[in-house]
Amino acid sequence: MTLYTDIPTRGELDALWSVAAPAAISLYVPTAPASSGEAERIAFKNLARDALEQLAAADDAKQDVAAIEEALTDLEDDDTGFWRHQARTLAVFATPGWVRTFRLPNHLGALAVGADRLYVKPLMRAVTFPQTAFLLALAQGGVRLLETVPDAAPEVVRVPDLPADVASAVGKSSIADRAPVRRLQGSEGQKVRMRQYARLVDAALREVLPGHGVPLVLAATEPLDAIFRSVCRYPDLVPESVPGSPEVVSDVDLVEAARAVLDRHHAAQLAELTALFEQRAGQNRVSTDVATVARLATQGAVGTLFFDIDAVVPGTVDDEGAVTFAEELGPGTVGVVDEIARRAWLSGARLVAVRREDVPGRGDLAAILRYAA
Repeated sequence: MTLYTDIPTRGELDALWSVAAPAAISLYVPTAPASSGEAERIAFKNLARDALEQLAAADDAKQDVAAIEEALTDLEDDDTGFWRHQARTLAVFATPGWVRTFRLPNHLGALAVGADRLYVKPLMRAVTFPQTAFLLALAQGGVRLLETVPDAAPEVVRVPDLPADVASAVGKSSIADRAPVRRLQGSEGQKVRMRQYARLVDAALREVLPGHGVPLVLAATEPLDAIFRSVCRYPDLVPESVPGSPEVVSDVDLVEAARAVLDRHHAAQLAELTALFEQRAGQNRVSTDVATVARLATQGAVGTLFFDIDAVVPGTVDDEGAVTFAEELGPGTVGVVDEIARRAWLSGARLVAVRREDVPGRGDLAAILRYAA
């Protein structure tokens, strides 16, 4: 079973958060990788109808709504294989001028929003803690790259120009010979050749790995583990490795071990950020008050924003950052926390989309500030 995923880049997220249109639709459709796509197509149609009705209730320009409806109908009728090639959630964003789709490995609930801005907040979960990852099984005798997602078999990724093994990579039948390598012999010469091999692997990976955002887990033994880490330029190489030689372990077992490494990596990242929040609390550089954070985010003072991905706080935020709370979401609005997240993101803040129990203070949000308030 293949999981087709599209993790948005920083530039793509900037574009989504920046939208301010008379009419905009955001849909989150639960999907199943093994499905034929028909059930997802029907769910998409129903959610699209709900969002279009929200826009109609907000009395948006009929011409803009009609343009979005036409684009969504075209997507619904797509017969090129789009609906058969899905992950666990399909996120669809539409304005009168364009439609963007992202296939996410995270399970997100069904949701339809028609407003004057896009509802991007749930998408941030896939960016904060990606559930898809790459595993590099690296040994002197061979190397392979695997892609892993939860509850799916590992997929071998074809990597052009990936060397077969360390010996062939340096033009030798074996690296155990004692011929000098620039006057280095024995174990020192072998390390030189392994470093050459590691550089070739790193160069080949750059052709298939994304620029950033998807973790790369390494399975290797010493000294090759340390050698590869010393030359690897991929920014999301996970610090912890899968122990043991990958040559004697099946892909399934390797991926199971890699997922445990990835879980610990995500937990350590969250623990580090939480510890920073606690440290900054003693410096008067945090806030958990929604109205205060709204004002500070508008001023560009928020450095890191934790928020509950399920939080819904009805109301609006004006141009100065003042909040007007409401009993329920009005037509064409996305809520206070979502608007705070948008302003924080566009000012360069780090967004941490988590469950409520992982938000410091266990409220709707919590902010680490760039300077004392």
